[in-house]
Amino acid sequence: MTACAIETTAEDDDREGTPVRPPAGFAITANGAYAARLAGSGDALYAERWTLDGPEPYAVPLPLDQPEEADAQLLPLADGRVLVCRRVDGRRHTFSLLYPTGPGTGELRLGSVEAPGPGPVELLPPSPDGICAYARHAGPESTTLWLVAGGAFGPERVAELPGHCAGGVWLDRTGRMLALDRRLGDGPVKTVAVDLERGGEVSPLLQITETSDDRLLLADPDSGLLLIRSDAPSPGHERLGWGVLGSLLPVRFPDCLRLDDAAVTPFAVQPGQVLMPESCGVALRIDAAAGSWVGLWRPSGRRMHQVAAPPGWVAGAGAWSPEGLLRLPCSTRELPCALAGLTVPEEPEPEPVPGPGPGPGPGPGPGPEGEAAAGDAPPRACRPVPLQQAPLTDRKPAG
Repeated sequence: MTACAIETTAEDDDREGTPVRPPAGFAITANGAYAARLAGSGDALYAERWTLDGPEPYAVPLPLDQPEEADAQLLPLADGRVLVCRRVDGRRHTFSLLYPTGPGTGELRLGSVEAPGPGPVELLPPSPDGICAYARHAGPESTTLWLVAGGAFGPERVAELPGHCAGGVWLDRTGRMLALDRRLGDGPVKTVAVDLERGGEVSPLLQITETSDDRLLLADPDSGLLLIRSDAPSPGHERLGWGVLGSLLPVRFPDCLRLDDAAVTPFAVQPGQVLMPESCGVALRIDAAAGSWVGLWRPSGRRMHQVAAPPGWVAGAGAWSPEGLLRLPCSTRELPCALAGLTVPEEPEPEPVPGPGPGPGPGPGPGPEGEAAAGDAPPRACRPVPLQQAPLTDRKPAG
């Protein structure tokens, strides 16, 4: 068991460190209290749980007599247990809960599911309730969802949806509404909302244009902020944009989120900004030939701040505090379990635009540079508009 912590600023990070590359992903609970990953190397892999909500982070190894395979999937729960999904004999997948017990590791076997077709069963991101865990299997014509932990009788099928579904983003704090990116036949990809308490009832969520591929990457239930990838503004070339669920404004695609020589992917949104989506901090992973680093951005901002990744960053993993501190898990040989803290630099307030003279001043001016401004359109009657109905008309071309 190890314990250490790093707190840095965006400007302070030139320490040396030898990164430890994890063999699989790093999952963090919705409340940021626990995380889990595969640790070890070669054929000696084991589950490892990180505790993140104490004064210092620390890791607890959860080895069993039999090492884990490299394709084992891990998911932390809010009570500190770790769910492991193992693929055995082709289509069958088994599920167990691991937990520390004295000097060893306890294992509670939950049962198994049989995938109806080729391809793996994949765990969905940690549920907001911290108790339940879900898995998805996507076939060419239908997608099956299972409740694999938190049920009364082991894994159980909860829904079968027409179409091939990918992704998985939670839309509320209860773990009821799930967003999936669905393709029907040869049609475009559209994000749909799935109600897990009503047998998987599906309703449209994103439909920016009829023919565009629209995918939901992240959602914050507190503010309604959605991070979207779509080729609506430039068919054939996907761009990163943002919108607000139920807003009158169209989806915006800021130029500052587009880099010619790197891929930009959001991985964490600041919670707790109730009804203030423009104020949410957004963390982005930037991948290029030179490696991976961090982008920091707010929808209200005019630029994306690019920051060198701290030593040993588990690329693409991190969580925001409600106060605006981004905590990035790091692992080096010198510091196997650490957190680095980053904040979004403050930007100066824009200069006020003088009015044309006496009388009422000008209406709302343009939004952040390189994106559409809702104030450019004539005033319209206000009514709640679902995001999928937000028009792309009356919007300046995104240059």
